[in-house]
Amino acid sequence: MIKFLARLIFSFFSNLIALFIVDYFITGFQVGGDSLSFLIIAAILTLLNAFVRPILRLILTPIIILTFGLGIIAVNALIIYLLDILMVNITITGLVPLVYGTLVISLINMAINFSAKKVYKTQPEK
Repeated sequence: MIKFLARLIFSFFSNLIALFIVDYFITGFQVGGDSLSFLIIAAILTLLNAFVRPILRLILTPIIILTFGLGIIAVNALIIYLLDILMVNITITGLVPLVYGTLVISLINMAINFSAKKVYKTQPEK
């Protein structure tokens, strides 16, 4: 249980950083509002990734297998699109910003999670 909460907190901060970067660099992907809305959107994205994403991956497993794993991008895009539908403060105008935003958020989360696993492996166990 504690490990799950730690992963959720770590994923929250990873999503928060990714949303800041995507909002700044990708035209058509806008997160409006103040810093509180960024925190709320990152929290909702973290919860969607924790609870809805596994269900979507299960449903879309044949597509993921047939595309040799590239179907994960479609799952991630569905999660970001669902976030756009649920939250008023996020606006994605078109398919191209959605795809670019999905790719950037996925790459940032993957890089941060990979580096965190390296840090966890190098620390001695107690």
